[in-house]
Amino acid sequence: MFGYQVLNGTNIQIIIHAIHRNPKIFCDVEEFRPERFFPANRFFNQLKIYSEEFRKWSLFNLWLGPLPVVVLYHPDSVEVILNSSKHIEKSYLYDFLHPWLGTGLLTSTGDKWRSRRKMITPTFHFAILNDFLEVMNEQGSILVKKLEKHVDKEPFDVFLDITLCALDIICETAMGKNVGAQKNKNSDYVSAIYRMSDLIQQRQKSPWLWPDLLYMLFKEGREHKRNLKILHNFTDRVIAEKAAELENTKQKKHDNDGNCEESVSKKRKAFLDMLLSTTDDEGNKLSYRDIREEVDTFMFEGHDTTAAAMNWVLYLLGHNPEVQKKVHKELDEVFDNTERPVTTDDLKQLRYLECVVKEALRLFPSVPMFGRTLREDCCISGYQIPKGTTVLVLTYALHRDPEIFPDPEEFRPERFFSENSKGRHPYAYVPFSAGPRNCIGQRFAQMEEKTLLALILRRFWVESCQKPEELRMAGELILRPNNGIWIKLKRRPNAGSE
Repeated sequence: MFGYQVLNGTNIQIIIHAIHRNPKIFCDVEEFRPERFFPANRFFNQLKIYSEEFRKWSLFNLWLGPLPVVVLYHPDSVEVILNSSKHIEKSYLYDFLHPWLGTGLLTSTGDKWRSRRKMITPTFHFAILNDFLEVMNEQGSILVKKLEKHVDKEPFDVFLDITLCALDIICETAMGKNVGAQKNKNSDYVSAIYRMSDLIQQRQKSPWLWPDLLYMLFKEGREHKRNLKILHNFTDRVIAEKAAELENTKQKKHDNDGNCEESVSKKRKAFLDMLLSTTDDEGNKLSYRDIREEVDTFMFEGHDTTAAAMNWVLYLLGHNPEVQKKVHKELDEVFDNTERPVTTDDLKQLRYLECVVKEALRLFPSVPMFGRTLREDCCISGYQIPKGTTVLVLTYALHRDPEIFPDPEEFRPERFFSENSKGRHPYAYVPFSAGPRNCIGQRFAQMEEKTLLALILRRFWVESCQKPEELRMAGELILRPNNGIWIKLKRRPNAGSE
C-alpha cells in the first residue's frame, strides 16, 4: 500500500476493507480473482481506487519510488497545469523514452520544444492531412478483407488486426514506407516497436531499473539495446533514402527545366518529406538526428493510441446495439450502401459517429495518465506544491467526474451533442491533453479513427463477447485490455463483399 497525506498536513485514515470492496473498481467484489493484481494492472488499479475514494478532494499525493507524485483528477486542478506556459516539462518517467525518441516534440521542453512545435505545426495543416486519407482508405480496405474471414464464425480478438492496420497507416504517412504489417506482423521492425513499448513501460514502473548502468545488467536492458538498434537503423535508412530521392528530384527538375514538375506534384508526400524541407525562423533546416527524433516520435505516438481508441469503440458498440443502429443509420444516409472510399466531406457528415468516438475516449482514454515536472512552486486548489514534484494528470478518473458526466460509467454518445457540451468545463475532457502542449496529431487521429470505423461498420454488425471484468484493463503507456477485444461479426444486409 502507498502512504498518503493531504497536502495541508491533515492525515487521512484509509479504511482498507471498504476501499478494496469498491464495486466501481472491482466487479463482483466478493469473488476471489487473483488476476486483478497482475503487475500490469496493479499501479493503475490503485490509482483508480484512490481517485474514487478521494473524489471530494481535488488531489492526493503519493511516492513512486523516490519520486513525490501529486495526482490530479478534478478539472480546476488540471487546468492549472495544462493551461500554463510554464509547467510544460514532462515528468522524469518520460526520460526513459529518450534513448528511442531523443528530445523530440513529445519529450523536449523549453526553447527547443517551442521552436520545434512552431516548425512542425504547419505539417499538420488540414489540407496536408487530407492527402493522408488515401492511405487510410487503402489500408482500411485491407483490414476489412481480413475481417471478412470472421463473418458468422467464432469470436476472435480484433485488437491486433486493428493495431497492425494503424501501424501500416503511420509508417506510410510518417515515412512514406509501406512495411506491410498487416501481411507480415513478424517483421523485425514491427516486432521491435511493440517490444520497445513494453520494455519502456516496465522500466517506468520499476525504480530498480531506472539507473542506466544497472539497467544494462538486466536482460531487459540488453533487449532494449537490441530493439533500439533495429528501430534506429530502419529510420536512418528511410531518411537517407528520402533525402537522396529529394535531391534526385531537384536535380531532374533542374535538368529538365521544370518539365517534370507536374508528375512530382502528384507524388504522395509523407511527414518525412515535409520535415526534410522544414526550416526555422533563421532558415536553418533540421539535422538528420532531429528528423529521426520527430519521425520516431510520430511512429510511437501515432499508432497504438488510435488503435486502442478504435478497439474501444467496437467493444462499446458491441455492448450497446441501440447506439450501433444509430451509427449504421448515419452511415447508410451518407454512403447509401456503396463501397466507395471515405472522403473528407463524408467525415464532416459523420457527426454521430464522432460523438461515439468522443464518448469512447471519455470512458477509455487512450492515454490514461500523463505527467509533468514542476520547475517552480505552484498553487493548486489552495495547496502549495513544491518545485520538483511530479504532477500526474489521471485522465481516466477526470473523465468520470459525476458532477460533469452524470452516471459516468454509462456509454452515452449524446453527451457530446453540441447542446449538451455547451458550458462544460474546458478541462473536464482532455483525451488529447490540452493547452500549449496538446497533441499536435489529434486531427490526424480523429480522421483515421472515423475513416476506419466507417469502413468497418458499413459492412459489419459487431457483437462484444466480454464482460467488463474480463477485459483486465492495464493502464500502461496506453489504456489496453490485457485479454484483447473479443467480438463476433455479422455481415450487414445489403453490405457487399469482395
